[in-house]
Amino acid sequence: MPLIDLLSAGRVAILSGPQDGAAVIDTAARLLALRAGDAPITDGPGPDADLIGDSLHARERLASTAIGHGVAIPHGRLESITGSRGAFLRLAEPIDFGAADGIPVDLIMAMVVPLHSNMKHLEQLAELAEHFSDPAFRQRLREAVDSAALARCLLAAPTCPRVA
Repeated sequence: MPLIDLLSAGRVAILSGPQDGAAVIDTAARLLALRAGDAPITDGPGPDADLIGDSLHARERLASTAIGHGVAIPHGRLESITGSRGAFLRLAEPIDFGAADGIPVDLIMAMVVPLHSNMKHLEQLAELAEHFSDPAFRQRLREAVDSAALARCLLAAPTCPRVA
């Protein structure tokens, strides 16, 4: 699955002020509650930001989702969704996310997946981890001048990483 199938430009953001882990996860949850067309989910039984946030926070309490090199992949599962979705945040000021390598996190790829998609979820996480282990890819994300450039970097077909 290409990143373009997980993300939309409206679910890519740069956070400029000081943050903490809980605030970052709450922001990711709000972005994850947006449809791919960038409109809030208001019709039918779609996930809302509170449910998504609860799922992301619950997973983070189990163990840090920081994977090293300044990257974290907070993720959660919801019964009320039928497909995976992602949100990307770049932090202007890196934060301690409990990474094993001790490097503060500034790149956050949050994801929410259907509750019973166990294998697909693990495949997606592994592929995301592989892409974010690429120093050149991380550098392009860190050098993007604004959220539009960041979204182009993440969603551009030639450089768009694939996710299982």
